[in-house]
Amino acid sequence: MKGTVTAVSGIDTGIGKTFVTGMLAAGLLGKGRKVITQKIVQTGCAGIADDIVEHRRLMGTGLQDADREGITCPYVFGYPSSPHLAARMEGAEIDILRIRRMTFALQRHYEIVLLEGAGGLMVPLTPDLLFADFLRDAGYGVILVTVPRLGSINHTLLSIESCIKRGISIRAVIFNHYKEACPEITGDTKDVIVRFLAREGSSAPVIGLRDGVFEHEVIWSLF
Repeated sequence: MKGTVTAVSGIDTGIGKTFVTGMLAAGLLGKGRKVITQKIVQTGCAGIADDIVEHRRLMGTGLQDADREGITCPYVFGYPSSPHLAARMEGAEIDILRIRRMTFALQRHYEIVLLEGAGGLMVPLTPDLLFADFLRDAGYGVILVTVPRLGSINHTLLSIESCIKRGISIRAVIFNHYKEACPEITGDTKDVIVRFLAREGSSAPVIGLRDGVFEHEVIWSLF
């Protein structure tokens, strides 16, 4: 058995990636799928990654052996910054092959691995490798999380363009309503994203997430 890997990234930090990742995993568990989440790198904490703990809370599973063994988050750094800087502050280096090996280990035991990124797509994992380039090299598709707040159009379209430029498959765009704007901005923002995807030849659906509920069942057909 070799499970599939789908990355979850966002247009910025603090955009709801962790919540979306956990809710996707919880929904897939509820549909009888064997799923686990992974965090590529966690900064600003110690021990078991905070985002992994939150995933398990949302999934209702409690921590797994793979969490305690560090497989679901190979690197945890205390300094709250981009991964490359957090590693440097602790005199460490991030070994991309180690991350890949941990993902492979999870793929042997799970049908679906949801890999949450750190920050946005263009965040450096090492001085020479962006998260987007990691996804391109690994061949992972991505679910992109955005919000309807003022200014999100620019960040969302740039993120979509970065994926298209690198040949990264956009599985879906999740329109996370936890940071609401006025209705006019919210509706127009979503329309702009839908039109841009279509213009760029992408069939990725734009799916709302409101009060912890995905607004379209098509999300589950992606896995």
